[in-house]
Amino acid sequence: MSKVEEKLASMGHTIPDSPAPVANYLPAMRSGNLVFLSGVAPKGGDGTTITGKLGSDRSVEEGYEAAQRCALNLLANLKKTIGDLDKVTQIVKLLGMVNSAPDFADHPKVINGASDLFVEAFGDKGRHARSAVGMGALPMNISVEIEAIVEVAD
Repeated sequence: MSKVEEKLASMGHTIPDSPAPVANYLPAMRSGNLVFLSGVAPKGGDGTTITGKLGSDRSVEEGYEAAQRCALNLLANLKKTIGDLDKVTQIVKLLGMVNSAPDFADHPKVINGASDLFVEAFGDKGRHARSAVGMGALPMNISVEIEAIVEVAD
């Protein structure tokens, strides 16, 4: 178990199995020392997925949890690609998409679920650039989808 996984476990989190893609794409693509991680859904280890719009069906707190789940699924895909999460040198960029009601404006608070998890797990290596945007709909009515770019050691 990597030091990052041990840190996550101490926080009460486990990395789930790598989620299978739901269409014709790869979960991750490595180019040099960058790994581009495809967007993932907030599916939990128990198989449940957080669905619904933030601001009408779901609270900011539920959205935060959804973003945490997305972060763990991103780490699952990253681990499958590079083998050891201790090879991460920097979480570079996140794009957080929030399925939101038209008047919802707390997208950054929702995506903080992922950002906070990465910073807690990786320290300064977890600090990243980020966009947090609202969407009128997301696939399968998921509440949050997040993609990432991560720099890794050889």
